[in-house]
Amino acid sequence: MERKTPLISAEDLQRQAEIAEYIHEFWQKQGKTPVAYVETYGCQQNEADSEQLRGLLQRCGYGFTDTAEGADLILVNTCAIREHAAQRVFGNVGALVHTKRRHPGQKIFVCGCMMGQPEISERMKNSYPHVDGIFSPHHLWQFPEHLYRVLIRHKKAWAVEDSAGAIAEGLPTVRTNKRKAWVSIMYGCNNFCTYCIVPYVRGRERSRLPEDILNECRALIAGGYRELTLLGQNVNSYGKDLGLGTDFADLLGQIAELDGDFVLRFMTSHPRDASHKLFDVMASHEKIAKQFHLPFQSGNDRILKEMNRHYNRAQYLELIAYGRSLMPDIVFTSDVIVGFPGETEAEFEDTVSLIEQVRFDALFTFIYSPRPGTPAAKMPDPTTKEEKNRRFDRLVAVQNAISEEKHRAYVGKTLRVLVDGRDGDFLTARTDGGRLVRFAGDDDLIGQFANVTITDSTTWSLVGTAAP
Repeated sequence: MERKTPLISAEDLQRQAEIAEYIHEFWQKQGKTPVAYVETYGCQQNEADSEQLRGLLQRCGYGFTDTAEGADLILVNTCAIREHAAQRVFGNVGALVHTKRRHPGQKIFVCGCMMGQPEISERMKNSYPHVDGIFSPHHLWQFPEHLYRVLIRHKKAWAVEDSAGAIAEGLPTVRTNKRKAWVSIMYGCNNFCTYCIVPYVRGRERSRLPEDILNECRALIAGGYRELTLLGQNVNSYGKDLGLGTDFADLLGQIAELDGDFVLRFMTSHPRDASHKLFDVMASHEKIAKQFHLPFQSGNDRILKEMNRHYNRAQYLELIAYGRSLMPDIVFTSDVIVGFPGETEAEFEDTVSLIEQVRFDALFTFIYSPRPGTPAAKMPDPTTKEEKNRRFDRLVAVQNAISEEKHRAYVGKTLRVLVDGRDGDFLTARTDGGRLVRFAGDDDLIGQFANVTITDSTTWSLVGTAAP
């Protein structure tokens, strides 16, 4: 079987590298190290994209700053999933006109998923004249070319052509965390959930070759990274376009067998493709975190069908039961949408009852947000905003009570955690199941595994003391 996913050629990537070197020399001749400010909205995949954009910026000779004021270049990486995030982008990009007025040489780029929507990219081009360039996720690998057009040729750069997508291997990466790394294993989505814009802006599913992923993971482990998180819009469909007979469970097991002391996570999974084999692999490898983020979105079969989710309540519950039969302490988290068009009170109660039955450790809860260009945006939606807010508050209250009870059960246990930072007087860490832990300790523990005895809990986190 031939590979369906196109790769960006080595020649095309080399051309971008040469352009980046030319830009680097341009700045060297001016005796200046320019600085860039990168602002990221949205999911972990957007964070991973921004790390590659920082890598390309560094190759072009840029350093980095944590403020837009005075930056030589501003890059805004956008998210199209929620209306609120989109409106924040419009407001914040609009406000950049003031920084550019104070620093006329400043260059402003807007990229990411919002720029994959034609009506939004047109609005950005026509209504935000201080923006110098925009590009969609498909054109990320060409960023040096976009920058050259703006910086050297003094022209606008627009790169928003629609595409099924390709894969560019070997892009430079500047990671923002020195111990925890995102590893993109695939891009795009084929599911076309009726509420979701992702397939339209990120293209079809396309998988990286297993050896490329394994090589990246080996290098990260050798570099001291202690946590690897595999990313994809739907990691469970990994490999379908490769024709190699390697599925996601196989890949996960291969990475878990690599030498080194690390924990392996993944997101996000789609229930239609989550298999018993995947749970079997998780249970059989100590390095794979016993945490599974499995979005269910609704507990009602009619709504799931309207969402085009391709599973029903019973099938979802069977997956949960199987996972717990192998790993009784597995942490399940999920996404849920309240107020999908046409959802009745009884259908909403089905969602609440599923939450009560599964008893998730945590939920990411959303009130339905219509996305122009998706089928759900055209569906009748008679439920008032006030009613949706009431349902949302009730659902959150139910889940918070469950989360609080589950967290209380940790008190008295000693857990192995990965220390990832500091919050005021306390170190912060994550359990194997991804639960946040705060405890007193020295900064030299950051980036290390430690044993912590849990002494207290809240709805959202655990509190502990360092154990021998």
